Amino acid sequence: MKQGLMKRQRFWPLMCSALLSASLTVGVATVAQAQSANSAPGELTSWLESLETAANQQDLERVENFYSADFATSDNVGREAFFQGLNHLWERFAQVNYTTRLESWRQEGDLWVVETVTEITGTQPLASRSVKMASTVRSLQYVRNQQIVRQDILSERTEMLVGDNPPQVDVRLPERVKPGERFNFDVIVQEPLGGELLLGGAMNEKVMGDRYLNPGDFDLELLQAGGLFKVGRAPQQTEPHWLSAILIRNDGMTIITQRLRVEN
Repeated sequence: MKQGLMKRQRFWPLMCSALLSASLTVGVATVAQAQSANSAPGELTSWLESLETAANQQDLERVENFYSADFATSDNVGREAFFQGLNHLWERFAQVNYTTRLESWRQEGDLWVVETVTEITGTQPLASRSVKMASTVRSLQYVRNQQIVRQDILSERTEMLVGDNPPQVDVRLPERVKPGERFNFDVIVQEPLGGELLLGGAMNEKVMGDRYLNPGDFDLELLQAGGLFKVGRAPQQTEPHWLSAILIRNDGMTIITQRLRVEN
């Protein structure tokens, strides 16, 4: 296997979710104040539709207009790095499609606080293999004067499928754990392997802004069972982590990344 195939493009989950998606962990009292999508004002729904259209057209200049000059994320990614990664994503994937569903909204002074679920798909045709990407992100965004000023991802899952027959997998990972709590990270191949060899590896990384553009590498091992079965322990700090897995066989490769929240 070439080492280049082992390296994740770590900014994909963020830059996919960056358009129309982000989340913030909020208390019960705050959630109770949220209003349903059906009650959203026309100005808000039109704004969301315009942003989605600009993203689907890969119009970077128009998309930038939807983000304030002091735009910030909870992952310490600045505006410049944010759009650098987004532009790189669009260069790699000729076809990227965004579909956004408004979940709820509320007004906080001069802010709209908008919760959405965004589905992102993309394809990258290559001479030797095809690459398909799919990401689902649940998010909350803070919008002032029709510009996003803050963005925090609550949940995300990104899957990349490479080759003609990538392994179909079932991922078992909790969405959140408490500091110091043990958890299981299982990535199970759905179809029988027969006599095929299966390589795999897993990685646990703290969510940090610099890791979006400088991802780590997987350490691969020959798997004796039909998947990866790992036991982890959450750190004592309340901070999000990425849990990633890669599964490789002779005619395909699957890479999965999910966010794990560590909270009291």
